[in-house]
Amino acid sequence: MAANPAAAVDPLSQLSLALAAPADSQEQADLLVTLRESLENHPSLSILCSTLIKTLAGAGDSLLKRWVLDLLHFAICRSSLSLDARTQLADQSLEILAGLLNDGNVNTVKVTVQCFPTVYALLFRSLCANRNNRRPWDVLCQAKARILEYVWAPNVNSGVRLAAVKFMQRVILVQTRGISDPRLQNKDDPNLSMCPTDHPFISVQNLEGEGMKLLEGVVRLLYSSNNPDVLSAIINSWANLVKKRPALVEVVVSTLTQWSPARLEGQPYSVIRSVEKSVRILLNHISRTPQGAPFMGQIQSALHTQAARMDHAAQEEKARKAAAAEASRKRSSTATPVTDAPDSKRPKLEHEPTPAAGGAAGFDFSSLPAALVTDMIVANLQAFTENALIGLVQAHRHKKAAAAGAVPAAPVGPSVSATPPPSIPTGPRASSAAAQATATPPPPPTAPRASIPPSEPRADRKLKSATPPPPPVPVVKEEPVDPLKMDIDDEEMEYEPDKLNLEMSGDAEPVDEAEAALDHEMDAAELPLTDFKLPAPRELEDDERDDLVRKAIARIREGAKELASHELPPEAGDGSRTSPADMWMLLLVRMVTRVSDPAAEGAEGQEQEEQEGKGEEGAVVRRSDIYERQDRLRHALCEYIMADFSGRVRLATTWMNEEWYNDRIRRQQDREWQPNYETWLNQIVAAYQTHTDGKDRTFSRFLLDLPHVPQDILTMLRESCVEPDRRQVGFAALREFVSQRPSLRGEAMNMLLELTTHPDKITRGAAINTVKRWIPDGQPMADMVRDFALQLLRRLQSRPKAAQPEKGEDKEMASSEPKKGKESEQPDKAPQSPKANGVDHDEDMENAENMEDGQLPQEEIIQTPYLPEQLELPAVDSQILQHLELLFALSTRVPEFLDEIFAAYGGMDVSVQETIQQLITPLIRALGPTHGKLLTLLRTFPPGAESLALRVLTIFTEHGRPSAQLVALVKSLINERDLDARFLIPIIAEMDKADILRHLPRIVSILNGTPEPKNLVRSVFSSIVTVPPETFGKVTSNLPRVRQSELLTPAELMVLLHQSEKEIGLKSAIEAIGICFSMTEIFRSEILAVVMNQLVDEPNLPTLFLRTVIQAVTTYRSLVGFVSTTLLSRLITKKIWTNPPLWEGFIRLAKLIAPASFGALLQLPKDQLRELVDKQPSLKAGLREHVMKKGTNKARVAGYLDIFGEDDSSGGAAKEQSPAPAPAPAPMPVAPEPLPVNPPQAS
Repeated sequence: MAANPAAAVDPLSQLSLALAAPADSQEQADLLVTLRESLENHPSLSILCSTLIKTLAGAGDSLLKRWVLDLLHFAICRSSLSLDARTQLADQSLEILAGLLNDGNVNTVKVTVQCFPTVYALLFRSLCANRNNRRPWDVLCQAKARILEYVWAPNVNSGVRLAAVKFMQRVILVQTRGISDPRLQNKDDPNLSMCPTDHPFISVQNLEGEGMKLLEGVVRLLYSSNNPDVLSAIINSWANLVKKRPALVEVVVSTLTQWSPARLEGQPYSVIRSVEKSVRILLNHISRTPQGAPFMGQIQSALHTQAARMDHAAQEEKARKAAAAEASRKRSSTATPVTDAPDSKRPKLEHEPTPAAGGAAGFDFSSLPAALVTDMIVANLQAFTENALIGLVQAHRHKKAAAAGAVPAAPVGPSVSATPPPSIPTGPRASSAAAQATATPPPPPTAPRASIPPSEPRADRKLKSATPPPPPVPVVKEEPVDPLKMDIDDEEMEYEPDKLNLEMSGDAEPVDEAEAALDHEMDAAELPLTDFKLPAPRELEDDERDDLVRKAIARIREGAKELASHELPPEAGDGSRTSPADMWMLLLVRMVTRVSDPAAEGAEGQEQEEQEGKGEEGAVVRRSDIYERQDRLRHALCEYIMADFSGRVRLATTWMNEEWYNDRIRRQQDREWQPNYETWLNQIVAAYQTHTDGKDRTFSRFLLDLPHVPQDILTMLRESCVEPDRRQVGFAALREFVSQRPSLRGEAMNMLLELTTHPDKITRGAAINTVKRWIPDGQPMADMVRDFALQLLRRLQSRPKAAQPEKGEDKEMASSEPKKGKESEQPDKAPQSPKANGVDHDEDMENAENMEDGQLPQEEIIQTPYLPEQLELPAVDSQILQHLELLFALSTRVPEFLDEIFAAYGGMDVSVQETIQQLITPLIRALGPTHGKLLTLLRTFPPGAESLALRVLTIFTEHGRPSAQLVALVKSLINERDLDARFLIPIIAEMDKADILRHLPRIVSILNGTPEPKNLVRSVFSSIVTVPPETFGKVTSNLPRVRQSELLTPAELMVLLHQSEKEIGLKSAIEAIGICFSMTEIFRSEILAVVMNQLVDEPNLPTLFLRTVIQAVTTYRSLVGFVSTTLLSRLITKKIWTNPPLWEGFIRLAKLIAPASFGALLQLPKDQLRELVDKQPSLKAGLREHVMKKGTNKARVAGYLDIFGEDDSSGGAAKEQSPAPAPAPAPMPVAPEPLPVNPPQAS
């Protein structure tokens, strides 16, 4: 009720009232409590804390200061504020908290230290990304040093020391490395992996060293401390260390296995046992984690040693307690004579143990430890056999009843003492102790009290009366009675401890005389019950029966509720005991399931109806009525359960178990018994599905506890797994069946495995996550999952083709309707393996002979309801993913599955291989380029898996540079195996220049005119070629010296392409040169000029040289001057006409750049000049005109005119044709650049 007013309080007004109240008063305390409750979930918590922080600085101890500090601790460490809000609050309060570490109040220091584990983690995470704010880090380091002093310094408050130990454990977590992959890092787990190595003020190396030293200090503290609280704090915090830092598991395990409680000598046994229990719990926890698997033997050995050590300590403690009990008994015996001195003169009629009882009565048992009293009681109980103990209990009950029902003959005087409290006698004095329980004189020795059987209380009462005693009753030995099978008798039901205590104290009220007389008359008139028979009950009508049962059920419900409220929790008592609520549930269920016996009632009714003449028809009607009445009861019970299924699941489970058992015993008696188990189980399931809660695990627990799970329930669970609202319930139930019901394991596992191939991605992912939990060590489930995944992989491999039908009509049908045809040819095939029985033995032999490498026999192909019977080709991505997603998921836990993928890859269709290359990308990225198994596979992949290995290599390098290890691996592969040149592409940029020059021609040779290789080569050129500076080709003396690079210059690449044209192939080389011309930002005109200048100096000109020159002057018209004035002249000096292909290119180049080439052409010998103009007649007129304008030597002019001719008509025609240049091979459509004033010169 207090939560509602607190939620409606305005924080600011409440704070104002608290500040206005008298300091440290009760009024202020009440206001602050209400304010705290309202702030815990209020959005203004962080704002108010930021404001109140300032009140802590320099303030003395006060109620308000303690309240603000506790609120700050809650806001930073335990509130629901966002991570950024808590980080900001920690930053704002850092310096104030650091100052409070020196506060004089111990409680203030303790709360401050408790704040710092979270503050340290939050600020470390923030400062890793903030490189400019050094001040908080310095303050944080000072506070850390101060808190760590509390761990080692003597005379420190225990609360402060424990808080400091917990802080030290958090520092160790932060200053060690977590997961290195940034995609998998948890932002709530700050660690050194988040901090960059070049951080300006956070030294990763120093922090890591300090963290390891602190861990060593914690280990030393664990071995040397005798403070059990400190030891428990250390051990309990290591569970988080093991979970988040797998690398430190070995240190933790070795420390725990070598620890012993030697330093705890002298501590109480319970304290030592508590620390030992903490160690055992942590070791068991580690053994159940994947990180603890390598240390399983070491852990088991340590647990065995610890168990022996604890048993020995328990025996020593038991012996010590027994010795203390014996000493206590001796002390009580010495005090007995003084207590019983007044009664020593009474004549002894029998041996009576009164002195011992009196001594025990006078002893103050409350002064003894509770554990010692418990041990004494247990030791006394263990002194009797089971039968003797039962007899003593019953004797005590009758003695109590006799004491309560006895009528005193005279008023009790002061000389008669009250009956002392009965105690359990020991040894052979049991009978005499029972006889001494009453204050009345003992009976004659002929009929001792102990000889009366406990089952005859009436005979006991006769002995107390004044009438003469009857003849001795013969003693009848009773059979032992199982206490668990005893019915609750009247004495137990009417047990009243208050009344018993009143009687034992001697203050019991006198018994009414009428009651005493009536009791005496009943004793005198006791009748023998040997031939007694109860009269038959009144026959009830059907409505009366139903009403009676409904009322009984209602009473049982209410009683169960009351018992449940008083019932101990399971851990408080024996786990094997049966609770009262369980007993009432069992009673209720059996009233419903076994209230009528149709066979017996039907037989009696049939006899009666035969007498009345109704015959068999009446018997059938009566049996139907009985069934209908029972079904009404079951329906009422079902409605009651479904009204609160999660709270009454135990009742439902009990009911179903009883129905199943009742069906079994009834079927043995009556073969025509109508079973109820499956009927009402389906009723419960159907009712539950109407209001199912996807997060409720109650239903799966209910199904797990069923004695028998019908097939339709399993089918329903499969359907639930597919439906979004019930998916979680279905998978949880099937998972529990696999883990805890071996009889259902095969069928449930088969359903889960089939669901891993479901077309829906969410359903398939849920099934994969379910079965993946048993990999790799959950046997036998792990083998089942592995076999299924590999069989799915085999479905993707090639299979022998089915025999073709002989008739053309059948062939036509088979080609038009392949699936239908296969169904008609194989009508009797099993759904699990549809191709297993489709081919006879002879066909199998024939197919086996005709199978190619990588093909599989048809009978080994698996089939699920969600996969197509025949794999569609070309492959569909979604179908291939249905086959492989399970195997991909398992490969993250068991990398050996990658071997299976690579081994099967070569036997798959090309379209399937291409699909796998795309689908495997997320798996390869998740494993990373440093994964040992992947690197091994890249080195040893089988033949046929080259394209998959290339895809893996490409994935490693598509978003980053390959590692040196990867580059070395691929280079060794290229040298050892004849691999495709595409393997070089991902690593070519990481090679040195010599390797690039050696391997580049092989890469270029993959060009075949298609876009894909062209794009690959272009990317290679971009990665291995340096971009020339803008000032390249200009003469200046102020340029800095260029650093020698391992990459190629553009000129070196172009020269290499020409020099390796034969190794590459002319067509591929032409395409590569064209790629270079398309990269205009790199291969500019000045670069091409340098290339041409270098190539023209080669002893043997490349075949493609002049083709490249033609392409260069077509792309960049600014190169015409350089080509005409320099390049052509040098070609003439090299006698270019001696090489026919180059001579043909020379002629085309001369025509292309005419008239700029005329000056160089006149340098040709006359025979070559005549050949040139004969092949290109359009040049004659231009050359003749050029000679006429430039010629001064008439003899030379006459010679040229003899070659060019003097026909004006022909010259005119030549002039008309000369402006049209000859088409160049594969010119690049680039706009011409203006001619430079000083064209680049070849060096």
